[in-house]
Amino acid sequence: MAEKKRKQPARRKARGSQGTSNGDRPASGPGAMKAGYAKAEIKNQAAREALEPLREGERPTVVTVGAICSAVVALILWGSSFYALLTGADAGGRDVNVIQWGFFAAVVTAMAWGMWKAKYWAVLGFQMLLVILIMAGILGMVVAPTLVQIIGTLILTAALSVLFWFMVKAMARIQMPERPGSR
Repeated sequence: MAEKKRKQPARRKARGSQGTSNGDRPASGPGAMKAGYAKAEIKNQAAREALEPLREGERPTVVTVGAICSAVVALILWGSSFYALLTGADAGGRDVNVIQWGFFAAVVTAMAWGMWKAKYWAVLGFQMLLVILIMAGILGMVVAPTLVQIIGTLILTAALSVLFWFMVKAMARIQMPERPGSR
């Protein structure tokens, strides 16, 4: 046993004082972080180069899907607001604040219009809304009382997550400046 303990420090010394495992790149420390960042930046640059800028009037399919979803939600919100205003409906025994619902309907309408025009701010706002809905879905699965509700919430959360994932590349294409000589 004592002999094994003596050999371990000798092996550490044989690797070298900089702690490298392969001799040319540090295994840990600031050098490894710099090497990792450099490698990631090379991958990022390759991904940027592979992106195609949007043509005039072009809109990615996922942004069109988001615009249609937003328009449907806006119509439902406007309809609910007008219904509550005209009938004096209540929600759970409390009066509905029509001004708040109308404001939210206006924001979602602006987001739907902006996504239809492929505006970056609208896609970013839609993604923010998706993140909030995904988190609400995850929390909803925790408190769902039945298996059917858990499965339904899981399917909805998965669909929202997929939509979010595809929106990332679309946002990069929308934000991308035109390359010289691309037309």
